[in-house]
Amino acid sequence: MKITVFSAQSYDRQFLNEANQAEPRPYDVELIYQQATLSLQTAALAQGSEAICVFVNDRLDAPVLEALARLGVRGILLRCAGFNNVDIDTAASLGLFVARVPAYSPEAVAEHTIALIMTLNRHTHRAYNRVREGNFMLDGLLGMTMRGKTVGIVGTGKIGRATARILRGFGCDVLGCDPLPSPEFKRLGDMVDLQPLLEQSDIVTLHCPLVEDNRHMINADSLLLMKAGAMLINTSRGGLIDTNAAISALKTRHLGALGIDVYEQESALFFHDRSSDIIDDDVFQRLMTFPNVLVTGHQGFFTTEAMREISAVTFQNLHCLAEGVPCANAVVGS
Repeated sequence: MKITVFSAQSYDRQFLNEANQAEPRPYDVELIYQQATLSLQTAALAQGSEAICVFVNDRLDAPVLEALARLGVRGILLRCAGFNNVDIDTAASLGLFVARVPAYSPEAVAEHTIALIMTLNRHTHRAYNRVREGNFMLDGLLGMTMRGKTVGIVGTGKIGRATARILRGFGCDVLGCDPLPSPEFKRLGDMVDLQPLLEQSDIVTLHCPLVEDNRHMINADSLLLMKAGAMLINTSRGGLIDTNAAISALKTRHLGALGIDVYEQESALFFHDRSSDIIDDDVFQRLMTFPNVLVTGHQGFFTTEAMREISAVTFQNLHCLAEGVPCANAVVGS
């Protein structure tokens, strides 16, 4: 089978090649790596492939899916848990197989969430730069003790629960909010509705998938519900936050700090080296002017263990497609 891998970075090659060689199969798998992001303009790169392998910023709307189907592609393998970038109805109508990696090392994303919280709280990113310049003053680096603080977790799935377990170790009080509450979360914190969670939390962290119903769930109105000076963290999907509303809340000092590993318009920026370019995204550039904003480039998942799990599950999904057997990770198809 020939598989075209879009948005392929060097680490994707490393771990997918490793998984491809891990065990013999009754069929050969040829991986064709393309650094290009999948779009209508790049879909032709999948010519001759039975399946494609894509990531979070690849575009799989109706025109792209129709173009892929015309090329003979019959399977889409997602190297991620979310599938908000896939037009599911169109994929189903075209008879395409779509499968994801539903959970990969939730601890990896949870630990990155904590890294964002602690960096913003204790200003270690600013202290690092100061000390390198010989400035050992502490002014502007005052943080808060985590013990006894209330942290609201929006989304109580595996990542949310992993985050809650770490926060409990800090001595935090944990609140959870989820339209499908996890019974396991009740051992870690109290389940509440979104409004009281926002009103009571010193830190709010988002761990939910992006669907149309929760796009911009953090907006001008919900930000006003938050405590003055509270911290907001997002390691899920950029579309959960109305970035312009967050900027306004930062300008009025109502939002105390913002840490994001995802950004609504990230596809033009993240996973690319733009260090020699002029970045013309004015919203992103405005975000970067705030000393109390920390942005990382969608690296929450990026650990050796998570990459190996993503690659292994991707090949399990491919086996289901090749053999025509039921797939537990299928979003569309058997």
